[in-house]
Amino acid sequence: MSRDGPDTPLDTPLVHTASQTVGPFLHIALADPQARYAVEPNSPGSLVVHGTVTDGVGAPVADGVIETWQIDGLFARCATGADGTYQIYTRKPPPVATLDGTPQAPHLSVSVFARGLLDRIVTRIYFGDEDTANAADPTLAVVALSRRNHLVAQVDGAGRYRFDIRLQGDDESVFVSI
Repeated sequence: MSRDGPDTPLDTPLVHTASQTVGPFLHIALADPQARYAVEPNSPGSLVVHGTVTDGVGAPVADGVIETWQIDGLFARCATGADGTYQIYTRKPPPVATLDGTPQAPHLSVSVFARGLLDRIVTRIYFGDEDTANAADPTLAVVALSRRNHLVAQVDGAGRYRFDIRLQGDDESVFVSI
């Protein structure tokens, strides 16, 4: 929503601004290939998170952007390729407590931007080799057992994790409201 201008009196009714989708021009402004590196590859503790973003019928999303951020301040952004794939370089974040002190498992916060979305969608990436921490995580605890695998990246080699994102459909990823 917006007002007509900076000199508009505060008692003037708000005017609704039309929504726009977040794409398809993401690659023009946001596709810096260097942004995928939150850390240098092969630096101590570095790891790769990669996967494929697909739409509701399983087709690759070729013009999306994946952003990750984490408690220790690391941030990465990666445009999807023609085959819907993305790959970021980061390191596993430390566990962090909720406001009431309950520990959370190490995780990445993720935003997905793509053509046709009116706003970013948000999910988390937990790590498949953190079974004990994941079992005690309060966010994972509220997700149905049958759906938790949609929040856990699977170990895919030394220092590699695979996390696929499905935007719609029977196998849709778990998204959170913020």
